Amino acid sequence: MTTLKGMTWNHPRGYDPMVAVTREWSALSGVGIDWDKRSLQDFESYPVEELARQYDLIVVDHPHVGQITAEGCLHPLPDLPDIAGGSLGQSYPSYNWGGQQWAYPIDAAAQVQAIRPDLIGGPLTGWDEVLELARQGRVALPLRAPHVLMCFFTLTANAGHVCHNDGPGQFVDRDAGIQALDRLARLARLVDPACYDMDPIAVFERMVSGNDIACVPLIYGYVSYALSGTAGPRLSFHDIPETAPCAGVKGSALGGTGIAVSAFGKHIDHAVDFAKTVAGSAMQRGVYARAGGQVGHRQAWIDPAVDAAAGGFYSGTIRTLEAASLRPRHDGYMPFQQAASERIVAALKHGDFGRAVDDLQQLFDQTFGPGAA
Repeated sequence: MTTLKGMTWNHPRGYDPMVAVTREWSALSGVGIDWDKRSLQDFESYPVEELARQYDLIVVDHPHVGQITAEGCLHPLPDLPDIAGGSLGQSYPSYNWGGQQWAYPIDAAAQVQAIRPDLIGGPLTGWDEVLELARQGRVALPLRAPHVLMCFFTLTANAGHVCHNDGPGQFVDRDAGIQALDRLARLARLVDPACYDMDPIAVFERMVSGNDIACVPLIYGYVSYALSGTAGPRLSFHDIPETAPCAGVKGSALGGTGIAVSAFGKHIDHAVDFAKTVAGSAMQRGVYARAGGQVGHRQAWIDPAVDAAAGGFYSGTIRTLEAASLRPRHDGYMPFQQAASERIVAALKHGDFGRAVDDLQQLFDQTFGPGAA
């Protein structure tokens, strides 16, 4: 039997549904897939070109698309109405660059709000409520790179100033950037300093292993902690709190994952067929969801049975997902995520937010190389 190689990320949400879908697809196609997995940190930073030379199918996230295009390491995918029409907000177009589709969304995510419903009456609606609960020691926030930058993206965009994401220019309105850093710093001073070393999974594990953390106002949602049958306390997920009156839930930093096909594989047709299958509405609403996947197709998000099994995860966060904003995606952006995150952490700890925003602008300019305008 022909066997492909696939690479996903090391979490039940990223691995289990790929294995389950492969089992069904293989029974029909006669083609197998051996799946490997890499850490969340590697998923956010590891060079896609190196993976493309080893694997036929690769799970990626959208900020890589500019680099992917420049390296020519992925095979462009056909535009499919079922998958394009099932986009949660900008999930599908986030993988489009240079007029080509480089991945299909299989997992939709954005920064949302997570709570322990047994510890708090319901989700918080405003930032003042967040600060008040944080003063009681009941709030956490993932501040490890790149998540501290994602919080900055969300705060500026929710205030009406989306960070520049389509070419050279002003990275963010300077006053809006200063205000976002000030807002984030006031919260960072109230949470456990250990948050600076925590990604979303670490924060969720802290939430379910003790009884102190009742709310995380900005964090990438993980359906795994909301599914029926979850061991330990079951978390509840909701739209982000407003940072200012009438701000609504717009601007959350889009996340999620897409399935991409290597340009170097020997069985590209089979790989493309699997990508179509795993991202399609039928598989997303069925096998993918039942295997613990966080679905990426809108028809699965609004399916009552899928939502009920996930404790209302999808209905509780869909407004935030639909209104989420894109991160930059140009070739050169990926190293910026780490450098910008480190600069923001320094600002949160030491102040001087105006200088920090200026430094972020300089770092952003450098991603375009000499002579960019």
